[in-house]
Amino acid sequence: MALALLASAAVHGMVLSTQFVQINPRLFEDPSLPMEVVLVNAKSADSPLNPDALAQVNLAGGGNTDEDRRLKSPLPASPKTQTGNEEEVLQARVTELEQRAKVLLSQLKPDAQLQERPPEPIADASQLRQQAREMAQLQASISQQWDDYQKRPKRAFVGANVREYAFARYVEDWVTKVERVGNVNYPEAARRQGIYGSLRLTVSIYADGRIETVEVDRSSGSKILDTAAIRIVELAAPFAPFPDDMRKKADILSITRTWTFTRSDQLVGTD
Repeated sequence: MALALLASAAVHGMVLSTQFVQINPRLFEDPSLPMEVVLVNAKSADSPLNPDALAQVNLAGGGNTDEDRRLKSPLPASPKTQTGNEEEVLQARVTELEQRAKVLLSQLKPDAQLQERPPEPIADASQLRQQAREMAQLQASISQQWDDYQKRPKRAFVGANVREYAFARYVEDWVTKVERVGNVNYPEAARRQGIYGSLRLTVSIYADGRIETVEVDRSSGSKILDTAAIRIVELAAPFAPFPDDMRKKADILSITRTWTFTRSDQLVGTD
């Protein structure tokens, strides 16, 4: 009996001295569990106590909902357009694409037509020789024309108002000679019939003083006076050869002058 009481007392003592403490379940969690890494487009000065994910900067709280959500993109959200504006933008985009398609089709049509053309036959040796001869003849013709052009004389045209001294002196002497010859050889028919009037002549003279051509630019209205004026110029030829300074500038000099058969039966050269 004494041993039983002693054992019972020892057991009760052990039970009364034992303390029961609540166990923290986090102690049994694996600290090496992976955490999601995200990119955020904002930051805060304070770091969160219980972060939901890892990010490049601290971001504590934020958002406009109590649900457990996160942004799907780190970029800022684009402003939304109204439904009416969206329809207008889409319609404009469709119109633009249609215009581009028309332009591309117009550019592709010529290429397609070119591709549809049959290939040109390859020229044989005889055709190549013929083409070479034609090219040689054409080149010779061009060379001949160029040589003829180079051989053409240099022409100068002067009227009554001559500014350059060399030409002015020569024209003045020429007019004086024609007037002198014309007064000596005045047309007798014009004197008898009392015909008078003016006409304009262009006389072209070679560098050696010979006449190239005599043309009536404006008739006097009388065949007698026109014929007499041409005859007087021909009688006055040959004229003085060109001076050296004139030869450098012209091989043929064309002088346009108005000639008047006056009432006093004289020939006068005017402008």
